[in-house]
Amino acid sequence: MKSKVLLILAIIFLLTSNSRSEAVENAFREKLKKFISLALKQNPELLEAKNRIKVSKEIPAQAGSLDDPVLRFGLSNLPVNTFAFDEHVGTTKDITLSQKLPFPGKLGLRTDIANKNVGVAEQSYDDLRFKIIRDIKQSYYELCFVLAAIEITQQNKKLLEQFVTIAETKYSVGKGIQQDVIKAQVELSQIIDELIALNKRKETEQGRLNSLMNLLPQSPLTIPHGIAKSSFNYKIEELQSLAEEHRPVLEQIRLTKERYQVARKLAKKDYYPNFNVGFKYGQREDGRAGGTGAFQNRPDFVSAFVGINIPIWYKTKQSRKVAEQSYKVDVAQEAYNKARNQIFLGIKELMDQEAKSSETLKLIKTAILPQARQSLESALAGYGVDKVDFLTLLNNQVTLLDWEIKYHRELTDYEQTLANLEQTVGKSLF
Repeated sequence: MKSKVLLILAIIFLLTSNSRSEAVENAFREKLKKFISLALKQNPELLEAKNRIKVSKEIPAQAGSLDDPVLRFGLSNLPVNTFAFDEHVGTTKDITLSQKLPFPGKLGLRTDIANKNVGVAEQSYDDLRFKIIRDIKQSYYELCFVLAAIEITQQNKKLLEQFVTIAETKYSVGKGIQQDVIKAQVELSQIIDELIALNKRKETEQGRLNSLMNLLPQSPLTIPHGIAKSSFNYKIEELQSLAEEHRPVLEQIRLTKERYQVARKLAKKDYYPNFNVGFKYGQREDGRAGGTGAFQNRPDFVSAFVGINIPIWYKTKQSRKVAEQSYKVDVAQEAYNKARNQIFLGIKELMDQEAKSSETLKLIKTAILPQARQSLESALAGYGVDKVDFLTLLNNQVTLLDWEIKYHRELTDYEQTLANLEQTVGKSLF
């Protein structure tokens, strides 16, 4: 009789222990925000992308700069029989300074291309940022599910231990059958096996979550209980519009297309020549004239030059370059259309998942779980007066356990779907 009373109290505790306070829910949300904030500061993949932006920002100034001027030293007309600098009137020591100058407008276009690359790197960073936030949420929710499953399973383990004790007691006094004892022991062993598996999953999920925050996988984590269902009030057209406006990968493709358009302008500029301007100073030694032997004061020489390249192979070079960039513009446009269609389809599929999960959660919470609890309570009352057999009571308890874990699984999947949806749209929604 005492064991039955303990069993009744334990089951009553199990049936009433699922309430969740608002304070616990707020603690759950705050902890998630802290994890996200830490990951955005410390995640190595994100820091790598941030450094790529720094790299790309150093390029525009280089692209807009002229080539280094060239300073050249040389000798002209030095006689090889004497190697005397003052013997021949044409012998000079030359200093040449030259500078390459691109056709006007080319440097500006090169700078513009480099700036577009900066924008592409920034959008790539933003897209990765939303991916990291999604990964943190999914890992966090999964860990919370495992912890909830462990808690529920441990509670049921205590009940099953009571079941085993009652079954053994009734069997020892001749009021029960051995099958009840064996069945209870088997169920208890399965529960223990499930706890072992859940604890292993707990370690795995903790390691994954720690890695996203650049912490040691074995670092301890304190997770408050209580996944609460997020409210969802968006229409598909609204989310698709938000995605087209905010999803970084679409802006990245738009910037890539603009970069190709600028590159096409630059390719057209290559029809025009570049310039190479220079100045040469030739220094001569004073000396005697060849026939008379009279001493001569020989002045130095100054020369200047302008050189241009002649694009005579424009049909196989410049024209092909213009066509190449034009095709790249078309490729980028179709890449944009493809990415947008994939994003819109992803939003539709995720919203279908959200609707299905929401209906399933409502069904489990408002119908299946209350019915399973009522069935267990009825079986418990009947068992107390020997109107329900032990196996029926045991099966009702196992059914309730399965549906409680199923509810937490569906709730976790629901929140993970919303995390995927947020990353697909490219904007914080919840």
